[in-house]
Amino acid sequence: MLPVVAIVGRPNVGKSTLFNALTGTRDALVADIPGVPRDRQYGISRVGRTPCLLVDTGGLVSNAQGIDYLTARQVHQAIEESSLVLFVVSARDGLMAEDREVAALLRRASSTIVLIANKVDGLDEDTAMADFASLGMGDLQPVSAAHRRGLDELMSVVQEHLPEPQDVAEEQDPDQLRLAIVGRPNVGKSTLVNRLLGEERVLAYDQPGTTRDSISSILERDGQKYELIDTAGVRRRSRVSEAVEKFSTIKALQAIERAHVVVLMLDSNEGLTDQDTTLLGHVLEQGRALVIALNKWDGLDEDHRKRVRGDLDRRLVYAAWAQRVTLSALHGSGIQELMTAVQRAWNSARKDLATPELTRVLKAAFDAHQPPMKQGRTAKLRYAHSGGKFPPRIIIHGSRTDTIPDSYRRYLASQFIKHFKLKGTPVFIDFRDSDNPYKDRKNVLSRRQLGKRKRLKKFTGRKARK
Repeated sequence: MLPVVAIVGRPNVGKSTLFNALTGTRDALVADIPGVPRDRQYGISRVGRTPCLLVDTGGLVSNAQGIDYLTARQVHQAIEESSLVLFVVSARDGLMAEDREVAALLRRASSTIVLIANKVDGLDEDTAMADFASLGMGDLQPVSAAHRRGLDELMSVVQEHLPEPQDVAEEQDPDQLRLAIVGRPNVGKSTLVNRLLGEERVLAYDQPGTTRDSISSILERDGQKYELIDTAGVRRRSRVSEAVEKFSTIKALQAIERAHVVVLMLDSNEGLTDQDTTLLGHVLEQGRALVIALNKWDGLDEDHRKRVRGDLDRRLVYAAWAQRVTLSALHGSGIQELMTAVQRAWNSARKDLATPELTRVLKAAFDAHQPPMKQGRTAKLRYAHSGGKFPPRIIIHGSRTDTIPDSYRRYLASQFIKHFKLKGTPVFIDFRDSDNPYKDRKNVLSRRQLGKRKRLKKFTGRKARK
């Protein structure tokens, strides 16, 4: 296992910028606004001789209450699970009262502490660092995370305090299912993630917009490895005013793009809203396997449940292949059914489709219902083969395929889904026109035929004169 290193400090000292610089990613959301990160963000540092597991945390504030109190609990958990803490202060702001409070907290912890002065660019280092000597935390490491200055020296110091990693597995496990949980704000996404993990991994608070970043967690359940991705709630564009929320929406859409299976959570009390259908459109555009989870189902009476089901049947005809599950993330009911549906969708999205069987299904569907005629001619479909997975892509070869309408494409997709018993995944179909081997020889053949006709006409005329 990799050694764990937590990045801790008050708000707006550059913790997330340092996290991104050391991991070589943009996983942590960065903005010039205090208190943007709230949850723990994990990543592997690539700077230095050996990697380590970095944990980005939210800023610690004085007299934390409400959402700030929950953020502080996340920081405390990160400190407890780490073997080394990077205490980040701002050289540009100097020593502040909140820095002293964070230092007092860290002294009570059992982890080793490395003090880092960030934002030293453009400053006299000796003058800026002298202010922090009163903390009594040993040598101060000057860095500029935004400009990647001093990172190599920092990681050399860090690795002196870390044990050797027992097992470094940097490659992505091909059997690990990436599961993104998306939805509108305050529908229970973080509550579901915490329920699945059995711990308070992400903040769950009765306030829309609590989650601002896409947080990844590793889960193993029933022998299957999962990478859970909790995303920020996506609202209508007209209501997104803060720059932070705009970046949060981008991160949520990126999570959909990299996921194998997407769980779209709906609030059963409100049913399917226009915001939900917009978000569903992003999922369908990316071709991801989909499970629709109706949360807060336990609080509805039977008449309300019938209305919700009927509304979904009527409005989701274009996504009839998507599986639906009812659950209560707060009380844990329906969780097993949800994970069974996710596993089913995962297996369907990566299923191997043999060319002979695909061709047999194609011919049966074509014989049962042919595409409409255009200009007196109809398309001919000859054979089909697999073109990829996630989602399953089927390539069909034939002639005059440009005349096939979208309705017939959907008809063929439904036939493939029905025959192969695919659950929770769309099927993409591409048509290819087969090459005509005589296309370039038409003019030559016409001249030959013309010559034969002339010789035949000349011979028959000569014979008639005799």
